[in-house]
Formats: sequence, structure tokens, C-alpha cells
Amino acid sequence: MSAARLAERAAPGTPTPDTVVHLRDVTKTYGDVRALRGVSLDVTARELVAVVGPSGSGKSTMLNTVGTLDRPTSGSVRIAGHDVGSMRDDDLSRLRAEHIGFVFQHFHLQAGATAAENVADGLLYAGVARRARLERAKDALERVGLGHRVGHRPTELSGGEKQRVAIARAIVGDPTILLADEPTGALDSASGQRILTLLRELNDSGTTVLVITHDLALAASLPRQVRMRDGAVEEDSSTSDAGVLADAIAGVAR
Repeated sequence: MSAARLAERAAPGTPTPDTVVHLRDVTKTYGDVRALRGVSLDVTARELVAVVGPSGSGKSTMLNTVGTLDRPTSGSVRIAGHDVGSMRDDDLSRLRAEHIGFVFQHFHLQAGATAAENVADGLLYAGVARRARLERAKDALERVGLGHRVGHRPTELSGGEKQRVAIARAIVGDPTILLADEPTGALDSASGQRILTLLRELNDSGTTVLVITHDLALAASLPRQVRMRDGAVEEDSSTSDAGVLADAIAGVAR
């Protein structure tokens, strides 16, 4: 298939009311480095998507763009129906607080704070009173199976438990979109599998989940795979022949 024909098939259309992520011809340049090169992508509500690619492929830059942490150099970005390009910084902060949850590979937990306090920090910019933040934090920890660890500090938790605290912090505000950047990369295989199961459960409950990963086996296990290379979307299983990309990724993983 020609590159032009593949681009035609892969190009997203007009966003619908169910479209929660809409990128069109997005570029991002840092000096002489072109991190994103004309990325177009649509993600609809309740999808579970793996964004896969080698180091330097642009997948983390795309996550930061979807998460409104970075503004694109050019192109358009709509998140949860909002045109990011027309929003001021304080409006973007509100958008993140209301619609976006972040999970990072290395947890980013405060060492001196309890699990509940770390999770409550996810509501700092949502205008929620401290007591209510802590109550909601405890509920979120229950949801990820850590109700018995609310008073424990990170040094008293395993790697898998720390990642579950990080996920609880990301979902405490009931985000529309959960962005997980290498969520199993710092974990052993058993802990990583439990985190993947948890992400599936969150998706089943209605959260749209994007998992950024270089783990080909993990990517192949998810319903949709977006493969990036050199700052561009090389292939998207939603526009490819059914199962071809997943099978290709699974074959490389083996």
C-alpha cells in the first residue's frame, strides 16, 4: 500500500460528540529537533489504546500534548471537546483538573506524605476542601485495592503498591482521560500484570485510557495499537486491516 493511501486511511475525520482526543496535523519542534511531525489521531470515549514505539519516536511528546502540558508548534488539538489552542494557561489548568489524569513510570510520590495525602494532592487544583480531598482519596485507594494502606508512606509500600497509589491519585478526580506513561516499566512482571488488569478495570468502568509504552507484548494485548516512529503515526490498528498490527507487534514481542 502506498504511503499516500495509508495516510488517507489513517487520517481522522471530523470529531464527534464521543471524540475525547482529536489531534490534526500536530507538530512539535524543540530547536532543531522535530519531535512530532504532522500527527493526526482521534480517540473516542471508553477506548483503551496503546501508543507504542521505540525511544525517540515521539510517543511521550504526544502524551504531553494530549495532556496539555505542551502546546503544539502547529496543528490543532481538541481535548474533551475543548480547543486547546484558544485556551489561556489557567483554563488549561482547569481542563487538566477536570478531565485528565496522569500516571508516570516513577510514581512521583511525596516521600513524607501518606498514601491518602499523596492521592488527595490530585485534587489540589479542583477547588476541593482538604477534608473532602482526603475522603475522596480514601475512596480512590479502595478502588485500586489499597484501602488498607491509606496511612502508609511510600517507603512502606512495594513498587506495585506505589504505582497503584499513583493511579489512585490520577483517578481521584474522575477524569475523562487517563494517560499512563510506561506504567509497568519500573515493575516486575507480576506487579506489571496487576497494574495492567487495573487499567482494564478502570476502562471497563468508563475511563478512556491511553497507555504509552515501548513494551510490545503489553501493546499487543490491548484493543487498539498506535505505532509511532520518528515523530509520526506509522500505523493505527483502528484504520488497518483487523488484527494485522496487533499480530505484527505480538510477533516482534515474541
